[in-house]
Order: sequence, then C-alpha cells, then structure tokens
Amino acid sequence: MCKGLSAIPSSCLEKAKGMRVKLSHLAEKQEWVYKHRAHEEKLPQDLESLLNSKPGLQAFRWFLRSEFSEENLEFWLACEEYRSASGSRLAARAHSIYNQFINPDAPREVNLDSETREALMGLMEDPTADTFDEAQQRIFSLMAKDSFPRFLRSSYSQQPLKVL
Repeated sequence: MCKGLSAIPSSCLEKAKGMRVKLSHLAEKQEWVYKHRAHEEKLPQDLESLLNSKPGLQAFRWFLRSEFSEENLEFWLACEEYRSASGSRLAARAHSIYNQFINPDAPREVNLDSETREALMGLMEDPTADTFDEAQQRIFSLMAKDSFPRFLRSSYSQQPLKVL
C-alpha cells in the first residue's frame, strides 16, 4: 500500500524538484534547437549585438540560467521594455521593476552600488522614461565585464544550435 509523499525523505523531494527544473530547461533547449537548426550562424561576439539577436539572447539566457544569475539580463530587458511604456503605465511599471530588482528585499535583486540604489529610491516618487538608465548601464557593464566573457568561453556560445 502506498504511503504517499510523506514517506519519502524531504531531501529526496528537494532533489527531485531540482531534477524536474533541469529536465524542463533541457526540454525547452532541445525544442528551440530543433526549430532553429536552419540558422547555423555564429553568435555575435559583443554583448550589445548579442542582446539584439534572438538566438544570441536565448543562448545567453540559458547560460545565465545555468549559473543562477539570470536576474541581470531580466533587469536589463525590463528596462528596455520600460522605456517604451505609455505615460499612464510608467509609474506602475517603475515600481514593479524597483520591487522586483532594486529593493534590498527584492526576489531577483541585482548587484548595484549603494549610490545608484539610493538615487533610484529618490526617483521613484516621479519616474520618467529614463529613470533606470544609469542602473541599466551599470548592469550592462557588469554583464559585459563578468558574465559575457564566461559565456564566450562556454559551450553555450561555441555552437549554440548544436549544444546538447
């Protein structure tokens, strides 16, 4: 007779959850590779071009996800989207970005210096389209100096369409 999940040690359940996340990540990657097999071009070798390339952005996202550091890219993309938000939605979107990425208790907090973080706190009262420009530039520089060089040395950039 089955005793249910309560009979399984919690450490085993945690390992199973981790494996499920990894398997779903691999399945997603295989599906994308299959769809894009015809595009066998090399990825751009500079971060700005990479972020403007769909295959490059996806490969970089997979790499960052594998390192558990996807929040920097997600913040950068959120800032790009924020710039094009309409005036009526600007304040709500700004607070959402702040709460998700900037606030010290944010679930996906990015690594910003205290000066930039404090400056953003002051701008939250009346956000404009360029509110996050400085923070976005700092995160871009961080990715360019840290994550991007590691990405270029990884298998994710060598042959992104044949990985796996």
